This record gives sequence, structure tokens and C-alpha cells, in this order.
Amino acid sequence: MSESLQGKIAVITGAASGIGLATTRALLDQGATVVMVDWNEAALNALVADLGPRAIAQVTNLLDAESCAAMVPEILAKVDHIDILYCNAGTYIGGDLTETTNDAIDRMLNLNVNAVMKNVRDVVPHMSARKTGDIIVTCSIAGHFPTYWEPVYSGSKWAITSFVQGMRRQMIPHGVRVAQVSPGPVVSALLADWPEENLRKAKESGSLMDPEEVADAVVYMLTRKRTVTIRDMLVLPTNFDRV
Repeated sequence: MSESLQGKIAVITGAASGIGLATTRALLDQGATVVMVDWNEAALNALVADLGPRAIAQVTNLLDAESCAAMVPEILAKVDHIDILYCNAGTYIGGDLTETTNDAIDRMLNLNVNAVMKNVRDVVPHMSARKTGDIIVTCSIAGHFPTYWEPVYSGSKWAITSFVQGMRRQMIPHGVRVAQVSPGPVVSALLADWPEENLRKAKESGSLMDPEEVADAVVYMLTRKRTVTIRDMLVLPTNFDRV
């Protein structure tokens, strides 16, 4: 049996494109209010104007320590409370380890791992005080399988899997559910650095999926009754394992 998201207040990072935007639309369709977090102010302003009054813009640069720290307080100045935090923002590095740079590694780990931990840390006291809440993080199939063609990205997602599952157990006594959604390849800007041969094969075999498929999974996770937690949902294109 599913529960309604009508009137819930959700915060989504990386909300101006891809999975974040698809999930924003899905939650709005469910009757929720969505605070859209992104660094791209122009894109956010255009989107909230199009999506309507239940879409609220929050300009935050998660790679800037001060901006990241200010995110939750600034959001709580705009809305009464936060029911859902969906940490979706992330970036990608593919290829051999020696093909990237130390700066690129730092940037990716800061966004894919550190910002997630900081955002969760900042919202946990608020949700714990209310004795309810949902935290979902976008992980990846790469957080379950040692993908040799993207070891830095895969390493960041393995870290997220460990963090999410540890926090899931830690937050059970506080009434807060913590979970992850782990997509396979999604049509998005993150595939720009995918090895060309892998991308070609995936496209030719129909092994990529639309971000709306991930958004549907997130809605399913959020609408389970409070006594049920979907700890991780792997969402894969059917032909992915045959590429």
C-alpha cells in the first residue's frame, strides 16, 4: 500500500537537469512542494517559473564550503520544514586513473561524497526533532560492481553505499528513513566522459534509460508506509549486463 506525498516538502540537489529535474517533476505531480537546489541560478529561475508555485529555487554551490553549509538554514527560511532530502547532485570521471588529474579527483569526491555527507549531517537534527523524514541519495550500479573503466567514480559510489547503509541503521531510532537509488547508465550530461566505445555499444543495444525511470523508483521508495524501507533500489536498462 502506498502513502500520499501530497503536501510533503522535498529538497532535491542537482535539480536543474537529468535525474534531479525528472524527480522534481514527478514529486510535483504527486502534490509535493520541491525546493530545487542547483548552482545554475538562471536555469533554476526559468524552471520554477515554468513549474509553478510549488517549485522553489535554492541557489547553492555544493563545492563551496560556505554555500554548502548555508543550504539547509536558507531552505528552512523559505519553507516550514523538510520532509524529504534527495541528495542527487554528482559528477563523473571515466577512464584510467592516470588519465585524470588530482584536481578533478578532488572535485568529484567533494561533490559525490563530501557534499552528500555534509547535507545529510545538516538535515538530520531537523528531521530527528520531528521524528520523521526521508533521505535518499543517488548512488550507482558502479557502487556495487568494480567498474574498471571508471575507478574514481566507482570508488565514490562505493563510499556512498557504505555511508548510506550506515546512516540507515543509525537513524532508525529517530524515525528517519535513509536509502539509496542505484541507477545504471542514464541519458544525461554525466555520460559525456564515458569511453566512446562503451557509449556506442550502449546506445546501439538500447542499454541506456531515461531519467524518468529513476524518478519513478524514487517515488516508489518514498510512498511506502513508514514501517517499510527500500534500502537500495537498483534500476538498470534491461540490456545493460549484456554490453
